[in-house]
Amino acid sequence: MSGTDVLETLFLSLKVGFLATLINLPLALGTVYFLIHGKMKGKDVLEGIISLPLVMPPVTTGYLLLFLLGKKGLIGSVLFNLFGLRIAFTGGAAVIASMTVSFPLVVRSIRQSMEMVDVRLEQAARTLGADKKSVFLRVTLPLIMPGVINGAVLGFARSMGEFGATMTFAGNIQGETRTIPLSVYSFLQIPGKEKEAALLVLVSIAVSFTAMYLSSRLNGKSHYRRQRNVPNL
Repeated sequence: MSGTDVLETLFLSLKVGFLATLINLPLALGTVYFLIHGKMKGKDVLEGIISLPLVMPPVTTGYLLLFLLGKKGLIGSVLFNLFGLRIAFTGGAAVIASMTVSFPLVVRSIRQSMEMVDVRLEQAARTLGADKKSVFLRVTLPLIMPGVINGAVLGFARSMGEFGATMTFAGNIQGETRTIPLSVYSFLQIPGKEKEAALLVLVSIAVSFTAMYLSSRLNGKSHYRRQRNVPNL
């Protein structure tokens, strides 16, 4: 494996992880807000569905994505027949697989922070005439920002380490879907490529350790920040 191939794999993994995290964050914020403040029944069922990728085998998650979004899937067949859009076994499929498996981690981190917000601050903002949007952007969001960043860090690391769902739904295509875990798997199947696999394993360990370190730091400081930082109403 040449240095160019290593950089290509690393860049692709970073790209997939970044896109998955970037798309997940607003979706997770909206989901958590609904789970906490929404009045609709059945929120427990929704929360259970969201958490499924945490406990299901990743290959099962990939199979379900293929069942839904594959060329002959429930949704994928409609997209392909009407618009000629193929999702499975593309770079976009790798992003979707990473999003799916990392989304529960982002949601849990943000929810933990949002549930700890002092509702009296939000109520005070409303008494001063702020609408729901202003309260969320100027009061709630600054208070939960450590949880948002923590969720982004954990989600990004989980995306970088995704294997089973990506292999099943996106395939192992060099330069398109072959991220670091898939590259490690591929090189372990080739005699004499142990050094290349070990190099990528070290990169994975570095990313994982950095993510856990940052998560620990953010969790340790989040309570202090909530007590010290009072948002501008």
